[in-house]
Amino acid sequence: MTIKSIVAPVRGDGKGEWVLGLALAIGGKFNSHIDVLHVHANAQDMIPHGVPLTTAFKSTILEAAGVAAKQEEERLSKLFDDYCKIHNLEVVPAEAEDFPADRLSISWHEAEGKQANVIRNEVRFADMIVVPKPDRASALGMNTLQAALFDVRKLTAIAPHREIKETCRHVAIAWNGGSEAARAVNWSLPMLALAEKVSVLVANDKDGGVTRSKSIRRYLRLHGIESEIQTFERGGGEVAASILARVSEIGGDMLVMGAFGSQKRSDLVLGGVTQYVLEKADIPLLMAH
Repeated sequence: MTIKSIVAPVRGDGKGEWVLGLALAIGGKFNSHIDVLHVHANAQDMIPHGVPLTTAFKSTILEAAGVAAKQEEERLSKLFDDYCKIHNLEVVPAEAEDFPADRLSISWHEAEGKQANVIRNEVRFADMIVVPKPDRASALGMNTLQAALFDVRKLTAIAPHREIKETCRHVAIAWNGGSEAARAVNWSLPMLALAEKVSVLVANDKDGGVTRSKSIRRYLRLHGIESEIQTFERGGGEVAASILARVSEIGGDMLVMGAFGSQKRSDLVLGGVTQYVLEKADIPLLMAH
C-alpha cells in the first residue's frame, strides 16, 4: 500500500502554505503526485437572490465578478509558481497523464463553483485529501472537510494553522474499537508503516487497555507494524481533551482517528470528540469516516 495521489484544495485565505507544507511532508515519503486545486466562484453565484435587478446591473455584477475571479486566479497561480521554485518542486501540466514514479511531482488545477461541490463531484480517484483546519467561527473550510470525509469518503489529512516540514515520526492512534476508527487505521497503513513509533491510545481500564487494544495491535503486527499501548484517563472531563493531552505527553506528531458525524435535518453535524480535536489539535490529523 502507498499514497500516490494527493489532492490539496487551496484558496486565497492565507492557509495554502500550511496545506501544501503538509501535502509535501506526506507526499515526499511516497513520491506522490499532488494536485493543487483552486476553485473560484461562479459569477452567477454573485447575483443576490430575491432582489429585483435591471439587466444592465446584472451585467455589471457578472463582469466585475469575472474580473475579480481572474485576478485572484492569477495571483494564486503566481504564488504557486513561486512556492514551487522555492521548494524545487517538479511541476507537471494539469492535463498530463504521465508522472515521474521516483520523485514527488505537483500540478495546478483551476475549477469553477463551490469548493465543497467540486470535491464531491470531481475528486473520485485520490488516496488522500489535505485540507486546513476549519475555522468554526466563520465556518470557513467546514463544508470542504465534510465533503472529503463524508461524501467522497477519502482519507483526509487536516493541516494545523502552522508550517509542517516533517511529520509521521511518532503516530498516535485514537482507538475506541469503532468502525470509523478502524477505517482510519486501515487507510493510514502506509503512514503507520513508515513511522518510527506507533502508539495506540485507549481509555484506561482494569487491565491497562490490553483487552481494548488487542485487535488493533494484532492487525498492525500482521502488517509488520509494532505498537505500544498508551492509556488515558476518562475521568469526568472531556475525552477529546484527554486524548490530545496524552498525545502531547508522549510526543506524538500525528494523530489518526475516526471522524464521527450525525445527520440533523439537512445538515451534517460533527460529533463532539471530532469537533473538539479539530479545534484544539496543533498537529496533523488523519481522519476517515
